[in-house]
Amino acid sequence: MNLTSQISKSSIYLITAVASLGGLLFGYDTAVISGAVGALDDFFINKISNDVIAASAAITEFKVIITLCTVAVIGLTASFILRFYKRSTAFAIITGLVVLGGAFYYYQFLTLPPVLTENLQNSILGFMVSSALVGCIIGAAAGDRIANSIGRRNGLLLSAALFIISATGSAFPEGMNIFFGSSSLTSFIVYRIIGGIGVGLASMLAPLYIAEMAPANIRGKLVSCNQFAIVSGMLIVYFVNYFIVKGQSTEWINTDGWRYMFLSENIPATLFFLFLLFVPKTPRFQVMKGKEAEASAVLTKLNGPEKAGSILTEIKGSFNVKKAHWLTYGWAIVIIGILLSVFQQFVGINVVLYYAPEIFKGMGLGNDASMIQTIIVGAINMLFTVLAIFTVDNYGRKKLMLIGSIVMAISMLGLGSALYSQSSQTLSLLLMLLYIAAFAMSWGPITWVLLSEIFPNKIKGVMAVAVAAQWLANLVVSWTFPMMNNNESLTQMFNHGFSYWIYGIMALLSAIFIWKFVPETKGKTLEEMEQLWLKDKTE
Repeated sequence: MNLTSQISKSSIYLITAVASLGGLLFGYDTAVISGAVGALDDFFINKISNDVIAASAAITEFKVIITLCTVAVIGLTASFILRFYKRSTAFAIITGLVVLGGAFYYYQFLTLPPVLTENLQNSILGFMVSSALVGCIIGAAAGDRIANSIGRRNGLLLSAALFIISATGSAFPEGMNIFFGSSSLTSFIVYRIIGGIGVGLASMLAPLYIAEMAPANIRGKLVSCNQFAIVSGMLIVYFVNYFIVKGQSTEWINTDGWRYMFLSENIPATLFFLFLLFVPKTPRFQVMKGKEAEASAVLTKLNGPEKAGSILTEIKGSFNVKKAHWLTYGWAIVIIGILLSVFQQFVGINVVLYYAPEIFKGMGLGNDASMIQTIIVGAINMLFTVLAIFTVDNYGRKKLMLIGSIVMAISMLGLGSALYSQSSQTLSLLLMLLYIAAFAMSWGPITWVLLSEIFPNKIKGVMAVAVAAQWLANLVVSWTFPMMNNNESLTQMFNHGFSYWIYGIMALLSAIFIWKFVPETKGKTLEEMEQLWLKDKTE
């Protein structure tokens, strides 16, 4: 019996480790850009700033890219609306959004003259840094269809392949420019979007895969391992970036160094692809496809023969109605899932993760010193994520989320005030590290735990809406930060403190949201969560 238990535990831990490599690549891909922001600004933006013809061509291509991305996001949004409403109502809503949004987009963006103003230059830089997030939205939105068609594991294999393509193309956007004679700037953005699709798939499928494989009593801990892998990937790439630039001249970094940063992602991406070939498909996917024998074999290996039968019966029962309307359990669960995702980004975490070296340079630190501080940020992020992993199944999700929101609010409001009053660099650094610690032990890992737990199997596809909303919120925050932080008027008035006050207010709102509306999911099976939402709907 003890031997069976050891085999079960070792198997699930190995499977979790492999799936969590998707999280590691998620973190690696999103953080690799942080060390390259200055180089990308110099290599792509500064080159066209003094060339009117090149700037005009770049602005035209930028408008085309934004238009295509907007059309893609609108299409995905329309597909979601069609799942929530009757066709006549859905088409009326979609038409209204397209007409109003299209008019605003045309007059406020497309008709702008092809002149590289300060705001437009900051906008292009912000989009270069955050362009992968457009792919994340697409990948996350397509995650449900991919998960239910080719499976959770095969979807992760697809994401690994996209990581490899993106890493190579981003490193050599000139040599791999196959996009109809476009500039290297456009080529770079497209390859970042391709990598973002991989990130979006991994962001949904990795925690979903782990949640469906893990026993209920340790599910929170194992799903949190995905977040640990994310922050580990960030820390690893911070070290990689540091050793790439250490002792090198700024000129070399701006011409060649940033290429090695992106190219290095091929190593973990290739390992991820190879290891995935040896892990099983999830029992729930096997049952969905009518392969009960294969599902039973996996459940027996992971849970023991005594529990496998009852778990298989529960899974089969949850799929008696294979397809359910997304509003089967009401709007509350949908809105809670979306707001969990949106608040996770609106508190400003990815501003710190994407722009950390540039933020530290703005505080007066040099090249190497700013990269070292970024490594410290990554280390704090990882250490407190470990703390969350060991407490999430003991103290519950809701309590940790609430504490995290309050501490983040204090940190961000304090950081904005410290920058505004031009207090010491030490105080600003300490407040930023406190903020990172609070996020890492709460909203970082536990949001993914909640998203993997709150949606019943019959409407598991709604998770794709929540994750897509998360990436859209990430895009908004990451894109707008340089526009706020580099704006001369705001800088003169607030000395870079303005944006951090905004994120502090969002953290306060997130605390109220958790306190009032989010249920505790600690210790509940996925099937018990279904009964919770049915009860809430009938009351």
